[in-house]
Amino acid sequence: MSDHTTFSVLDLAPVKQGGSVAETFKDSLDLAKHVERWGYTRFWLAEHHNISGIASAATAVLIGYIAGGTSTIRVGSGGVMLPNHAPLVIAEQFGTLESLYPGRIDLGLGRAPGSDMATMQALRRDLNSHGEDFPKQVQELLRYLGPAIPGQVVRAIPGIGTNVPIWLLGSSTFSAQLAAHLGLRFAFAGQFAPQLMQEALTLYRKNFRPSQWLDKPYSMAGIPLIAADSDREAHRLATTLYLKFLHLIRGEPILATPPVDSMEGLWTPYERSVVEMKLAAAIIGAPDTVKRKLEEFVETMNVDEVMINTDAFHHGDRLHSYELVAELIQASVV
Repeated sequence: MSDHTTFSVLDLAPVKQGGSVAETFKDSLDLAKHVERWGYTRFWLAEHHNISGIASAATAVLIGYIAGGTSTIRVGSGGVMLPNHAPLVIAEQFGTLESLYPGRIDLGLGRAPGSDMATMQALRRDLNSHGEDFPKQVQELLRYLGPAIPGQVVRAIPGIGTNVPIWLLGSSTFSAQLAAHLGLRFAFAGQFAPQLMQEALTLYRKNFRPSQWLDKPYSMAGIPLIAADSDREAHRLATTLYLKFLHLIRGEPILATPPVDSMEGLWTPYERSVVEMKLAAAIIGAPDTVKRKLEEFVETMNVDEVMINTDAFHHGDRLHSYELVAELIQASVV
């Protein structure tokens, strides 16, 4: 794999069974402080609504909390679901963040709702748009964050001229092609929908057009990863992730639950196949296993950056996983 590959962290601000949102935020900041010290490039949070196990609904607020508690790591959204918001409001939020923490803020944008239909209605989304307006919304947002244009009537204050780096996020080829067309950075959501990852990344690189924002393509892939001292322990810890996805496809609350020794009897063969499909890109194992699989992944996907999401029940296990990967990175063996 390339010597220039960098590694980052995706935190879904998971709420534990028996835990609290306040505890989640405390753990997120503690994780950010550790991964900053271990050399990770960026720390992203994702917008979700009305999901009991994810506490990052007010994404910009949480980004400010994390950025304020760290000093060098880039902090951003992975992503903000732009159709939920007026582009001007997002420009003002991230223009404010960039003004407070200059050179450290990223704005990743998605076009999915990050919620169910009833919540979409509560967010006052246009339920008939189905994301068709997303390209126009992105271009409007770029104007608000870019240099002032003579005669521009509406400006984001703060925001105008901050040039906050914008990424397009996706789990299909749509945003890959839009990012290529607009000359923006692209991140694929392989942490929950890896099926079209290689196709989307290839299309992005092939069709990229240089822009005022970026002169050559820059791609990232998100993956689930759980590292532990042994393969057996890593697979045991991963049952927390399996159970979360199992609850998700059943329409049940997805509060993080403690790991179990075996998933036998907890899912049907069909449910197992669905969960395994959604987690097909997951890397789970001891350091040697993680090293080998990461090398294979980066070589196959040809990405500039890998964003790791480690969803372990115990905060200490999550920290240990990221530390093991950091040791591989620092030893230049991945």
